[in-house]
Amino acid sequence: MHTIILVLVEVLIVIGLSRLIGLAFRSINQPLVIGEIVAGIMLGPSLFGWIAPHTAITLFPPETIPFLNVLSQVGLIFFMFLIGLELNPKYLSGQLEVAILTSHVSILAPFSLGTLLALLLYPLVSNASVSFTTFALFLGAAMSITAFPVLARIITENNLQGTRLGTLALTCAAVDDATAWCLLAVAIAVARTGNFAGAVPTIIESLVYIAFMLTVGRWFLQRLATHYRRTGRLSQLVLALIYMAVVASALITELIGIHLIFGAFLLGAAMPKNADLVRELAVKTEDFVLIFLLPIFFAYSGLRTQIGLLNRPELWLLCALVLVVAIAGKYIGTYVAARVSGINQREASALGWLMNTRGLTELIVLNIGLELGVISPLVFTMLVIMALVTTFMTSPLLEWTYPKKLIMLDVVEPVLEAEAGIDAASETYTRPYRILVPIANPTTQRGLVQLAVAIALPTTGITLNHQQPAIVNPLSLIEFEEDYAFESTPVEADRLIAQRRQQLTELINTLEPPETQSHVHPMVRISSNVARETAQIAALEQTDLILVGWHRPAFSSNRLGGRVGQILTNAPVDVAVFVDKGGERLESLLVPYSANIHDDLALILALRLLINHENCMLQILQVVANHAKEELSYELHTMMEQLPTSVRDRIDIKIVESSEPIQAVVAASEGVDLTIAGTSRTWGIERQTLGRYTDQLAIQCRSSLLITRRYSQLTSHLSSVLPDVGSQESKVGM
Repeated sequence: MHTIILVLVEVLIVIGLSRLIGLAFRSINQPLVIGEIVAGIMLGPSLFGWIAPHTAITLFPPETIPFLNVLSQVGLIFFMFLIGLELNPKYLSGQLEVAILTSHVSILAPFSLGTLLALLLYPLVSNASVSFTTFALFLGAAMSITAFPVLARIITENNLQGTRLGTLALTCAAVDDATAWCLLAVAIAVARTGNFAGAVPTIIESLVYIAFMLTVGRWFLQRLATHYRRTGRLSQLVLALIYMAVVASALITELIGIHLIFGAFLLGAAMPKNADLVRELAVKTEDFVLIFLLPIFFAYSGLRTQIGLLNRPELWLLCALVLVVAIAGKYIGTYVAARVSGINQREASALGWLMNTRGLTELIVLNIGLELGVISPLVFTMLVIMALVTTFMTSPLLEWTYPKKLIMLDVVEPVLEAEAGIDAASETYTRPYRILVPIANPTTQRGLVQLAVAIALPTTGITLNHQQPAIVNPLSLIEFEEDYAFESTPVEADRLIAQRRQQLTELINTLEPPETQSHVHPMVRISSNVARETAQIAALEQTDLILVGWHRPAFSSNRLGGRVGQILTNAPVDVAVFVDKGGERLESLLVPYSANIHDDLALILALRLLINHENCMLQILQVVANHAKEELSYELHTMMEQLPTSVRDRIDIKIVESSEPIQAVVAASEGVDLTIAGTSRTWGIERQTLGRYTDQLAIQCRSSLLITRRYSQLTSHLSSVLPDVGSQESKVGM
């Protein structure tokens, strides 16, 4: 009982630390799995056992290790099943000839270099009981691995799945995976039998089993897909039968003499790729595997990783050599093959870095090698460091080679020429006035998009002498929190993007008046950081205004916290936050004005609404204290005078004496449809430490509220509707 209690305590520590370190790595734009692997290493002799050896041996005594091993092996079986399940034939549909050449060269080059490296390493760091052939085969296979799951998630997060680079990388990785696993199976067979001749029966039996699974096995599994299509659900009985088949297939490949992970992977690959069946099966399986079992595998690997074994400079030089050979073989092999196939330099380089990703797949291979005794703990540690470094470097090197701004240009949605601002008669380009509207939930944020349309476009029937084209871009960013979750696979991500785009289309079809709908163009992206991605897209699209809705935080009462606060603080364009309190009318506007640049933006947006909508009235409220009568600035008066009489007649400037400006605004907001206020201390909306904004007026305001933050006084919001007024706009508040 004491051992069981210790194992449960270990599991508790492992899961908690894995999540904590994993999230820390995600915050620096690294895959969650890297943090989880590091967490496992931290619990082993490399850190915990080094700084607190007595506590480490108390918490992780030798008698508990076999229990962790069993749990980790179960986790591996089902994780490999998930990888096989996700290996969709669609990944093999793009540029197959180029992919086959590139992927095989990307295996041959590191395999050959790994074999040459074995000549140096074998006499220095290998076990005497292991033959050179076995050692060289395994080292070559370990150098050749590409982590398909990590690569697929990196492609998804960077919105590359619809580009030529993304399609080619997925196809190369899928072909690479199949070839590398075959090489590894041969290496394991040779390791277990001692020579090639002894491994031949194992290889033949493996081929027979693969053929059986891809014919008879697939035929039985197709019956499962037929049953699922008829019932529309995956019952517990059917799920139990599938799990039994996973374990049985793993046992068969273990008995054949390769390894149990191959059987689980093969069953997943043979499963019919009915989209709904695969989705439900993956969702029901992955949470327990990824959250509970896989971290135990990382911890088990970490307990066997001993960085302290690298205790001499020459050993660190050998480790660096292993790293150089792994990177050079994979990157150069991929780059050269891609260039020969006609891929341009930038894409070939990006493909090389993507194929250099190793991640968890490499860790699985290394544990098999250590378990079979093919590699020593010292070589295991060197190769674990190599796996971590090559995976860690992928994202920053991909960003350096293929920046996100170029990726966004590749996936930008087509816009009709007339709507993009091309005058067919003169063939001159006029940059459209553009509002970017981040949408978290299309079913609840119609009011936000309707307000953006009202700011951007005039009411039907109004004709202006100078009307610049205007576009509203509802932007929906789909954020994935897990690296290996099925929803973040490229095929599933494409389905979610199409689903979200359909929701946005349905929202657009409800906008009034109907004539404005053709000016609203939805954008859907995958994102690892919504606030950062919003700012990047705004800069790339030359957005004039970001209009974002406030949200109710789960752990705070601050409406301007979280992502809204991050966008307010960091976006390199003007920002407005809409606090929607119901009601769709925009007939009466209130702008509290205290002569700062953020209030200037509030007033300018109100004037744009006034120009666009002839039934709209505006009240400018100035709150003064101590009987001090203040006049509007000269620039503001000048701008007002340039407005058409039909607009100027609908503006009322009101001065109120009060020592409590916020309460004066709250009282005035009682009878209006929309209050527009700048981020000013006067109105209780100011930036505090760590980028937080106070939100007193947002809480108390009686009407809907638009909070404005001006980024640059050079941005003109009125020149697109009234050029003479727009020329004075940037002078306001200066």
